[in-house]
Amino acid sequence: MAKPKPKKTKRVTKKPAARKPARRAAKPAKPAPGTLRALRSAIYKVDDLARAKAFYATLLGRAPYFDQPFYVGFEVDGQELGLDPDVAVLKPGPGGAIAYWRVDDVAASYELAVASGGKPVEAPHEVGGGMSTAIVGDVCGNLVGLIQTP
Repeated sequence: MAKPKPKKTKRVTKKPAARKPARRAAKPAKPAPGTLRALRSAIYKVDDLARAKAFYATLLGRAPYFDQPFYVGFEVDGQELGLDPDVAVLKPGPGGAIAYWRVDDVAASYELAVASGGKPVEAPHEVGGGMSTAIVGDVCGNLVGLIQTP
């Protein structure tokens, strides 16, 4: 007599839950012309460039990446600390540091700031290497630097 075949049992496996496609983050809207984009640089007015350069090189533990008689620049974690010896308009000391905001169009940003009640301090101008800067006073008198980089 033949042995009866064992009954096959059907294995039930759970299907993995259907995964929903990951939702893409909405693309940020293009900023309006003249608006501030990101903090880019802090630039200090200095009346002794050699002493200031030595001081910040020690504090930062590095040499400047840009070292000229008209400007010294240190790269600090993707930001810039600049030393500017031109004290014809602004003097060193309290109020002698300016935070520069990255903008797409320095002239448009300058015009927007002035039209919004800001005080013109330094009109847009090229500073070398394709960069342009300007300075406006905000409605409370604080200095706001604008910088357009290539």
